[in-house]
Amino acid sequence: MSDPNKTSGPVIVVGVDGSDPSRDALRWAAGQAEVTGGTLRAIMTWHVPMINYGAAMPGSIEADVSQDCKEALDQSLAEVLGPSPSVKVVADVVEGHPGDVLVRAAEEAELLVVGSRGHGAFKGMFLGSVSSHCVSHAPCPVVVVRHQSSDS
Repeated sequence: MSDPNKTSGPVIVVGVDGSDPSRDALRWAAGQAEVTGGTLRAIMTWHVPMINYGAAMPGSIEADVSQDCKEALDQSLAEVLGPSPSVKVVADVVEGHPGDVLVRAAEEAELLVVGSRGHGAFKGMFLGSVSSHCVSHAPCPVVVVRHQSSDS
C-alpha cells in the first residue's frame, strides 16, 4: 500500500493562520504547485504557553487547541481552494512556534510560502516576525506574499 503522505514532484510548504495575508499566501502557493506539478503542504501551528511556573496545560486542553486549529486550517483550505483542489494538498497541524515549525518543514521542500504578516502583527507592518524568521533561516527559497487591502 502506498503512503498517502508520500509526495511526487516539488513540495511547497505554506504557513496558514487564518489571516487574510496567509490566505493570499495559500492561494499563491496553490497556483505555484499547480504550475510545477507539486504538492502543497499547508501547515498551521499552535502553542499553549507554560503556566503554573512550568506546569504544562492538561492534555485535554492541548487536544482541544489542536482540534480547533485543524478545523480552522480545513476551513481556510476550503474557502481558498474550494471543495476539489486542483493540486495534491497535505494539511498538517503542528505544535510549536510558527517560524521554527515552518523552517523545519522547509527542510523537505523546494519552496516555502508565507504571508507578509499574520495574526498579531502591527497593522501596516510590511514583514511580520514569522515571515522575517523564515526568510532568515529557511534552507530553501522563501516567497513572502504581501496582502493587498484597501487600507494598506
